[in-house]
Amino acid sequence: MPKSSQLDVAAAARLVRPRDTVIAGFAAGQPVGFLEALGARSDLEDVVLYTGLLLRPYALLQNPGVRVVSGFFGPIERMARAAGARVGYLPADFNDLERLGLRLKPRVVLAVTSPPDRDGWLSFGLQAGANYRPFMEAIRDPERLAVAEVNPRMPRVDGIPELGGNRVHLSEVDVLVEHEADLVALPPEEPSPADLVIAQLVVERILPGSILQFGIGAIPDAIARILAERPGGGFGIHTEMISDGVMRLHEAGKVTNRKPLYDGFTVATFALGSERLYRWLDGNPAVRILPVTDVNESWVLRQLPRLTSINGALSIDLAGQVAADAVGGRQHSGTGGHESFVSGARAAPDGRSFVCLKSTATVGGRRISTIVPHFGGDTLVTTPRHHVQYVVTEHGAVDLSVLPDTERPRALVELAHPDFRDGLRAAVA
Repeated sequence: MPKSSQLDVAAAARLVRPRDTVIAGFAAGQPVGFLEALGARSDLEDVVLYTGLLLRPYALLQNPGVRVVSGFFGPIERMARAAGARVGYLPADFNDLERLGLRLKPRVVLAVTSPPDRDGWLSFGLQAGANYRPFMEAIRDPERLAVAEVNPRMPRVDGIPELGGNRVHLSEVDVLVEHEADLVALPPEEPSPADLVIAQLVVERILPGSILQFGIGAIPDAIARILAERPGGGFGIHTEMISDGVMRLHEAGKVTNRKPLYDGFTVATFALGSERLYRWLDGNPAVRILPVTDVNESWVLRQLPRLTSINGALSIDLAGQVAADAVGGRQHSGTGGHESFVSGARAAPDGRSFVCLKSTATVGGRRISTIVPHFGGDTLVTTPRHHVQYVVTEHGAVDLSVLPDTERPRALVELAHPDFRDGLRAAVA
């Protein structure tokens, strides 16, 4: 097939064989038009779709000829799996998802891009992630297909030239389809009183001039808001995900990005937030989107002095093991960059890693402690105890990395809700 054949989405989806392998990006990197058209086909026998964080309850989830392998669960994957759909979770760090995409060589590689500029360049916009390099590899392989779904709503975000520039020329792409769709936007999450206390405890421990990484959720956003409003600044941003909080820090003049690596730029591997964030990112010279292994790898993170990682968790046991992506034996989200940044920030010069969680959660109408004596057999550990540094709840913060195993339980009990502390003490007595 000559390069840059332009097809409608139905014709492009027909290029997938009845038995085939397909890979698509996460979130804004997910080609919704192509996937909807693929799910409408009735002749599929065994198509394996590698993706993550599904945006919609696509018809392909009910198609008996399609299996979905997700590297990160969201609400759609959780609901589809509970309903009996063929959805599997691939346990892997975000970095490893790129390596797997290169090693498995899916025949069809999908991406979402901006329209071409006047010189014919398509921007991958909000998402390089684990999909950028597999897409570029597929371009060079005559036995494979690289399909770009052009969405006029996708902002143009630069990369770094030596890493591909987060773009591809339309003459290189095998198939071009046009499909306009709203970009997925996160609704604002109002922080609870406990979230605000946790945020303040973290802010008090962030060193001046730190290089910041933010996870997803109300607590990281609250931390960014406090940092934007208080005196000081001179921060760098090196994060897996750009959120509205990062935008606020920039707008408040708190970001200088003086760094030994990617100096002068905020870098991330994808962006997820509000429509205002996407408008802010469009053509913004202060931001670069890079492939995930150039953001999340340990050799990268260890070069960043005062790297400060802020991530959440679902539960922690008294040994310091963290469960952040599965609960009760059920997959909730994914490993993503959690383990990479928790361990990477701790290993960086003067780095600090914060794992944040509220001390209680409500499950089945019953309030439980998120700090438990020990994990049961159905709990899956995201981050091992020897990588965890600060643990923060609304009842305090403790640096586990300096505590031996004999002292950790007592320190963690003090972070638990008072209603559960006696039970926890009894469990380790």
